[in-house]
Formats: sequence, C-alpha cells, structure tokens
Amino acid sequence: MHRLRVLVRALVLPLCLYTVAGVTAAYFVWHGVNGQRGLKTGEEYEQKLEQLRLERNILKLQRMLWESRLALIKGQTVDADILDEEVRKRLGRAHKNDVVIFLPPSNPP
Repeated sequence: MHRLRVLVRALVLPLCLYTVAGVTAAYFVWHGVNGQRGLKTGEEYEQKLEQLRLERNILKLQRMLWESRLALIKGQTVDADILDEEVRKRLGRAHKNDVVIFLPPSNPP
C-alpha cells in the first residue's frame, strides 16, 4: 500500500499535471493560430479586403463609363449614334446594311 502511494505521487500525479498543462497550452496555441482573431484570420481578412478593393475599382470604372454615356444623351442635344444604338438594342431591330452576329444569351450571375 505504501509503495502504491509512492508510485502515485512520484509518477502518475506529475504525469497528469503535465498532461493537463500541455492540453491547456495546445488549446490556446490552436486558437491563437486558427481562432476568430488568430493569425490565419488576419490573412483571410487581407485577401478579402484586396478582393473587395478590386471589385470597387471595377465598379468605379463602370460608373465612369455610364456617366460618360449619359453625358452624351443629356442636355440640349442627344448624340444620334448613342440613341440609335440603344433603340436597336431595346427593340431587337437592325438596319438593312448592318452585320449581325448572334451570340448565345449570357446568364446573369
């Protein structure tokens, strides 16, 4: 009985304490890397931020394009080419001298 107590105190108890400490440390290290505010999350935020910046720049270019097209049909005079292009596109008509290329319909995202 006395030898069993000595064995428990000498080997099993320190082993259990080291195991609990190791598991606790591993838990905090794992969450430091993979957690909600971990190292990997910062990199994912940076990638998402770059993607959003690229999308913003594309949308700015599209807006500039639309503003320039609107400037052509605003005001006192309307640019005849722009008006003709829009009317033909909306009505699905073509002039007898136009060359028509049929494309497959694009599915909106």
